[in-house]
Amino acid sequence: MSPATQPDLRAGAAVTEHRLKNGLQVLLAERHDDPVVTVVLYYRVGSRHESEAEAGMSHFLEHMMFKGSAELAKGEVDRLTAVLGGQNNAFTGKDHTAYWMRFASDRWQTALEIEADRMRGLLLDPEEFDAERKVVLEELSMGEDDPWSVLAKRTEAALFGRHPYGRPIIGFRESLLAMTPDDMRAYHARFYQPSNATLVVAGDIKPSSALAAVRKHFGKIEPGPAPVPAFASAAPPAGSASTRLELTWDDQGRRLCMAWPTVAVGTDEDYDLDVISALLTGGRSSRLVRRLVEEDGLATSVSASNDTRVDAGVFWLFAECAQGTAPEALEAELDGELRRLAEERVTADELKRVKARIISSDIGTGETISELAEELGGMAADVDWRLAFDGGVRHKRVTPARIARTAAQLLSQDRRVVAWSLPR
Repeated sequence: MSPATQPDLRAGAAVTEHRLKNGLQVLLAERHDDPVVTVVLYYRVGSRHESEAEAGMSHFLEHMMFKGSAELAKGEVDRLTAVLGGQNNAFTGKDHTAYWMRFASDRWQTALEIEADRMRGLLLDPEEFDAERKVVLEELSMGEDDPWSVLAKRTEAALFGRHPYGRPIIGFRESLLAMTPDDMRAYHARFYQPSNATLVVAGDIKPSSALAAVRKHFGKIEPGPAPVPAFASAAPPAGSASTRLELTWDDQGRRLCMAWPTVAVGTDEDYDLDVISALLTGGRSSRLVRRLVEEDGLATSVSASNDTRVDAGVFWLFAECAQGTAPEALEAELDGELRRLAEERVTADELKRVKARIISSDIGTGETISELAEELGGMAADVDWRLAFDGGVRHKRVTPARIARTAAQLLSQDRRVVAWSLPR
């Protein structure tokens, strides 16, 4: 096991990094605000790692992790959590899957017992597999009933083409129906191993005893072979041409989604795009909200988000026309504001306000131990945990010139997807 680094203060927690001999990355975040401990186990596997035939496997496997393992029968994870007064959850993303537990600080090691058992002894009983597949299929059907969800999925598919980022995390009915327990068992063996995971233990802990407990439960697990994604190339398409889509829906909503392929998480442009998103729709005083919603009444809602990932990201812009607003009029106004970002320098005062808002939000994200653990683990899985809770250092480096350059290079009209959902 590698020696610990010196503690690094993040969101009021003293964070140390360790590496077990089997490759498991361990982050211990000591903070004694409350007598609670959150344990989050991140696996570096998400929908990005799936072949077309495996679409939805990562999310389906997340469900099956609660359906029985070597030492824990179906329902035992939830029962133990409830009996001990704790909470648990899990979530699947494009680049990682995470399992989250929170307990009082005198009983948190139960989380380690559960996660170590699920890492090496998942059962995947065929009857449970078939039953849970029906649950996932129902979840997929519910998503097809939401116009915004459908619009975003169609946009992302056009944006990324055959790259796995173009597929929904939940997968497709055809791929889910074709999966077998043996398929999932092989997938679990490929990716659910210590060398492909980050374990975060955060809260009211003593680091030395916490590390000893981690070694006890995880240290003897074999590292396994290096996992390899199923697709041939990690490079998504560059988005060199504009694409337009038009969907219809059984209501009177006129919904717009614009999306651009962007950059990997942790790059300088990632932070530029955070600032651009806040400039456009970060609160009632932001450019698009103030003008299109508050003053001119052209839109009932407008929002932007910077969604960077391991291979590449997406910059999203959503808006809905107000009654009486023509779709082309709203689109033209949005285009005008985007051109303004690329052609005119943001003033020092506006940039200062926006940065203050971002940094304040970042501080707020680490207020709870669970938020602290999730942010550290997510950044560790995707890029580097040291980018989490950096006190706004990277955002403070963003300049008016950088904003204009990034807007011109990444948010141009000739490299985006524009999708409208209009009344049928």
